[in-house]
Amino acid sequence: MKRTILFFLTLLICHYCAIGQTKDRDLTIGKSTTLHSNILNEDRKINIYLPDNYAENDTLTYPVVYVLDGGMDEDFFHIAGIVRFDTQPWIARFPNSIVVGIEGNTRRRDFTFAVPDIDFLEKEGFQKASFPAYGGSQKYISFLKDELLPYIGKNYKTKTQRTVIGESLAGLFSVELLLKLPDLFDNYIIISPSLWWGQQELLKNTERLLNANLRKNVRVYLGVPNKDEDLRMYRDAAAFYNILSNHKKIEVIFDYMPDELHSTVIHQGVYNAFRKLYPKTAYSK
Repeated sequence: MKRTILFFLTLLICHYCAIGQTKDRDLTIGKSTTLHSNILNEDRKINIYLPDNYAENDTLTYPVVYVLDGGMDEDFFHIAGIVRFDTQPWIARFPNSIVVGIEGNTRRRDFTFAVPDIDFLEKEGFQKASFPAYGGSQKYISFLKDELLPYIGKNYKTKTQRTVIGESLAGLFSVELLLKLPDLFDNYIIISPSLWWGQQELLKNTERLLNANLRKNVRVYLGVPNKDEDLRMYRDAAAFYNILSNHKKIEVIFDYMPDELHSTVIHQGVYNAFRKLYPKTAYSK
């Protein structure tokens, strides 16, 4: 009897030892790569999330979501998480998509258009020293159009459907893309845009630029946080919405989020944007 008990105790100990020896496995949601830009004359880090069912040996292709502030310490992880959540089979709110995050380590340079001077900054609550480099958006647009988008299209199985996400200065840049190269993306998720840059030059020229450049239908989500924090931003965004809503080729959604601040609005804004741009839509996996 003692031998039998000892035998089973030995088996039990071995069992728990085996459990303790189970190897850990890394959790991976994507990968990072470095793309050299001849246009910017620098390397740019690109973070990429692929759907679970992505495979090289099938014929499936995927829409692409571009996150302008897409660094590891910026918005890549939580936006990829929203995409993953909304594409789960039991939710099926959003199409399985590739997410491309561009690290925004020079965002004040890249996301602002050229201006003759930056004297207006102090009126907006900024010191000139906080913008040591600015006015590089034209080059950055060329980087997206001529280098990054072709690179993603060549190396991944993509559809032509593209979405861009930008908040604050990246929201300003998204507005510039919409007005100057609206055909580049199908969906524009613009959150708390810094339309004050350049003394509202983009806002003042919205109608003219749309009439000159808009040729296809686009969808725009415009999300703004509590207006008590920044009434100027709210009014600018509302004025921008009113202009967009008069264009037949633009489906525009204005989303006021009184419980959010400028610093917190992007996550809720992107979550809402997917829900509002894709209402009750199921996708086959």
